[in-house]
Amino acid sequence: MTENEIKLKAIAALTALRSDVDERIASDLLGEVIPEQFEVRTGATAEEAGFAVLAQLSEPLSALVNGFILAFETVADAYDGTGAEPRTEVILQELALRLAGDDFQEDGP
Repeated sequence: MTENEIKLKAIAALTALRSDVDERIASDLLGEVIPEQFEVRTGATAEEAGFAVLAQLSEPLSALVNGFILAFETVADAYDGTGAEPRTEVILQELALRLAGDDFQEDGP
């Protein structure tokens, strides 16, 4: 699967989630980018096997993340281009603060 095809899967999964489609469809789309089999050298140590799997996962996962980033940037640019408030970076900062606060409450003093 090419990098563009993987990016398209990411965008399709996001579109499905925003369209209230069954979440399993989005999961299935994302699952399609993960290799079903991994090649590991016969006699490889556990460390070598781990590195082989990681190397084979890194490219599709990187393309998937790039697809999410591309989708986000496109939507954020369109939203910010309308002049709506708050701007995207403010929304992200508020989200980060909320998540950080949730972590703090879960860990507790």
